[in-house]
Parts: sequence; structure tokens; C-alpha cells
Amino acid sequence: MRDAWSGRWGSRFVVRDVAALFPELAYTTVMTTMRRLADKGLLVAEAIVGQKAYSYEVVGSPAEYLATASRQEAAEVVARYGDAALVAFAASLVDLTPEHRRRLDELSSGP
Repeated sequence: MRDAWSGRWGSRFVVRDVAALFPELAYTTVMTTMRRLADKGLLVAEAIVGQKAYSYEVVGSPAEYLATASRQEAAEVVARYGDAALVAFAASLVDLTPEHRRRLDELSSGP
């Protein structure tokens, strides 16, 4: 994803573009990986008319992915452990450095 986010392959790319940069990987390995990234919502796949191929496009930025993944992980922990997870999160706030507290305040207040 680092290469995709950097634009190394352009804004839209196909498996062949990616496979050319990773000659040590089988074409089918690259194809499977890109399909899985699309299934996870990191890439958008669009069928190319008249071909069996798909073109891909990156969805979001690394920061957006991290924010979404973090929210999902936190929700899963709370769903699994309930109030105990919330107590653990709250208790960990005591140990934040002043810099982390400042950053948390910035992030939670939004743009």
C-alpha cells in the first residue's frame, strides 16, 4: 500500500503495473493481493470493458486508513470486553505525556 499511496503506479493501475515492480512475485500472487486489498476497502476495483482485467484506484490516504482501522479495532475491543475495555482505556489516559494529551485534544476537537 505504501507504493500505491505514493502514486508510484499512477492514480489508476492494473495488476500488470504492480507485478512489473515485483518480479519475484507470481502474477497470481499480485492479483490475489490486490483483490484482497479491494475487498478490505483500500482499493476500488473496476472491470475493464471488453477484458477480464480490472483497474484499481487507491481509496483514501494512509492517515484516513489509520483513523478508520483504529476506530474499528477500538469498537471490536469494546464489543468483546464491554465496560472492562472502557475502564482500561480511561485508566491509560492517566499515563499520557503532556505532548500526547495535547495531540489527543487536537485530534478529538476535529478540523
